[in-house]
Amino acid sequence: MSWTPGSWRTFPIKQQPTYPDKAALEAVEEELSSYPPLIFAGEARRLKEKLAAAGRGEAFLLQGGDCAESFADFNAQNIKNLFKLMLQMNMVLMYSTGKPVVKVGRIAGQFAKPRSSDFEEKDGVKLPSYRGDIINSTEFSEEARIPKPENMLRAYNQSAATLNLLRAFSRGGLADLNKVHQWNLDFIKDNPLGQRYDELSDKIDHAMKFMAACGLTSDIMPQLHQTTLYTSHEALLLNYEEALTRQDTETGEWYDCSAHMLWIGDRTRNLNEAHIEYFRGIQNPIGCKVGPTMQPDELLALIDALNPENEEGRLNLIVRMGATKISELYPPLLKAVRDAGKNVVWTIDPMHGNVEKSSTGFKTRDFDNILSEVKQFFAIHKEMGTIAAGIHLEMTGNDVTECTGSTSCAITDEGLASRYHTQCDPRLNASQALELAFMISDTIGFKAD
Repeated sequence: MSWTPGSWRTFPIKQQPTYPDKAALEAVEEELSSYPPLIFAGEARRLKEKLAAAGRGEAFLLQGGDCAESFADFNAQNIKNLFKLMLQMNMVLMYSTGKPVVKVGRIAGQFAKPRSSDFEEKDGVKLPSYRGDIINSTEFSEEARIPKPENMLRAYNQSAATLNLLRAFSRGGLADLNKVHQWNLDFIKDNPLGQRYDELSDKIDHAMKFMAACGLTSDIMPQLHQTTLYTSHEALLLNYEEALTRQDTETGEWYDCSAHMLWIGDRTRNLNEAHIEYFRGIQNPIGCKVGPTMQPDELLALIDALNPENEEGRLNLIVRMGATKISELYPPLLKAVRDAGKNVVWTIDPMHGNVEKSSTGFKTRDFDNILSEVKQFFAIHKEMGTIAAGIHLEMTGNDVTECTGSTSCAITDEGLASRYHTQCDPRLNASQALELAFMISDTIGFKAD
């Protein structure tokens, strides 16, 4: 079937806003179409090569970041904290596995969110649901919940500024391996987890001094001085994605230039609907969430639709079953894909299947359930003789209180109210995310201590 960046418009679509002013929407789409790309096709191709290595077990994929980026919380410190956390987790995982870590942030575009209901009700008042800052606002008022197309322009500008800062951090010296101690966030330093990270940093310092004595310094080896953090988001709002789709002048292929990697959510992966139609035509590495309702035949058909050439690194299947369901529901899917000889990158999202309501009324996730699903995921792959390629987390570099549990900060139900700042879903804070990285390293490598 012929494909164009706009061919998705003739298909049924879910999780989309209804814009009251169609003329304003078209004007914004036209303006966005004239803007420069946020990423380049060559960058997306390099990420695909790295994901292919992860799929073969030669690298490890670390994907993480905000549940939903916001306009109000946009500042350099928040971006820097997430970048530092990614560097810390990268170092723990790389040291323990002996493999390069492919770092992909949920950042510079993660503005749209699927919702379980089209409407939200409070005190007898019913309003359209909040769908992310790219669409409407969190305030519970009729005006705030009206979808505004001009929000797409603000999302683009914030993404561009975020990417600019990330590239500066990556190339400007912050990622230098001689600065591993500086990556430790202030609120982690004084707890046992920060001390464990400092012990690991000391070992890396000794290794760097030995290499320097051999004449191998960051001045002559860029790998020791800089890094790459790729960007990703759920490509939910297809009006925005189409407007940033560009044809590569070198290959003639189409790329979504809003991010290096895009993914399809569990709610929008229907084979006969718009998101699959759009994704099948772009050449970025792409992801698809695999939830508890997925059936083996359906998954194989989805793989054929999204990766008909069986290309390595093209398709990242992001498993999100829940700690109580993964041992039953995941093995049949994994076996079907393995036996069919499909090249995919398997990663685990231990966040979305483990949402619960706390006794104090907050939506939360318990750290023990998150860790349990991660451990089960790696154990299943070991038993099946397949590759568990990475992890996908909703997390922040800030000291929030949104997920309960963990030994590093031991957040209780009563403590959630202290710093519960998420736009939508609860995130691991920096201490919890780093603790999880150490625990993964203990599971899949040798202990990083």
